[in-house]
Amino acid sequence: MSGVGDLLRPDLRGRTAYGAPQLDVPVRLNTNESSYAVPAPVIAAALRALGEELADLNRYPDREFTALREALSAYLARQAGVTIPVAALWAANGSNEVLLHLVQAFGGADRVALGFTPAYSMHPIIAATCAMPWADGDRGAPGDPFGLTPESVAAQCARHDPAMVFLCSPNNPTGTALTHEVVIAAYEAAPRAVIVVDEAYAEYARPGTRSALHLLAGRPRLVVTRTMSKAFALAGGRLGYLAADPELVDALRLVRMPYHLSTQTQVIARVALEHADDLLATVEATKEQRDRMVGELTAAGLDPVPSDANFVLFGGLVDERMTWQHLLDQGVLVRDVGIRHHLRVSAGTPAETDAFLAAVAGLPAGHRLHQSQEGTDG
Repeated sequence: MSGVGDLLRPDLRGRTAYGAPQLDVPVRLNTNESSYAVPAPVIAAALRALGEELADLNRYPDREFTALREALSAYLARQAGVTIPVAALWAANGSNEVLLHLVQAFGGADRVALGFTPAYSMHPIIAATCAMPWADGDRGAPGDPFGLTPESVAAQCARHDPAMVFLCSPNNPTGTALTHEVVIAAYEAAPRAVIVVDEAYAEYARPGTRSALHLLAGRPRLVVTRTMSKAFALAGGRLGYLAADPELVDALRLVRMPYHLSTQTQVIARVALEHADDLLATVEATKEQRDRMVGELTAAGLDPVPSDANFVLFGGLVDERMTWQHLLDQGVLVRDVGIRHHLRVSAGTPAETDAFLAAVAGLPAGHRLHQSQEGTDG
């Protein structure tokens, strides 16, 4: 008799499931969640709104989630300064499901997806679950090992002839944002591809960073995905969304599960959007802690990457796994993202930043790559 492993799809055998450690430690800074609780007035409003809907849970939810899409359109007009029609918006249970819908609709075993690593690790995983081949693109620009230039992106698109191109802005795990020129280069160099710009951390971008939402007009193959998990402190609410040409959005109805957004999810997301100012009030505080970490990690002899997100990637470590464990022993959980000599830390509250920086200050000299090299040279 065959075991379950023998029944598994061959292309999935040997793979490891996605998952960040969920450990009970005093300071959790590994999954880029907001460290701030949902404010009491928002909780009260959500409870009232849910109470009005509970009697109708015997009925399926609004399959088109029209009220939610109207609320998202109004929010983007305020936050990004761009008018997105309701017909150009889509939502699902977190941005991962939004991305899954895109791959289900426009991917396939005979089509290639191109991404530029290091980037969000779920992009290739979602492609793999749909049996879509993945091409790892290269990063690197003058003076920026994690950067992307329009010329490099265009050349790689031409080489791989992808059906889908994934771009992250701000990029996870590096925190760096893309210029519009990079997005346009991908769009023009991959004429048969859906171009996906993942803007999960857009609300944390530094002043002057432009959203790809402003590029949608006249580009029917361009998609911009976002989430309410981060800036809205709604990671447990599971609401992601995208903006794209209405014809592309309509195609997603072919692959979504019936009534995929529950009544509860729609209600909570609408209430959150109604209280956007309350929920987004912590964004600036989070950015302050992010920038503080960049400055103090630099002073500590490490190599942080200036960030447009709510986290900081920092290098200069002899052994990232050893440092990860040392920080954990001090009660601080950060993320090992698989980049040699680097770790990623989420920006949290001032107290959490204090704890993280104190743990870094307590690192033995052997953890810092520069100090180790200096000792060897001496």
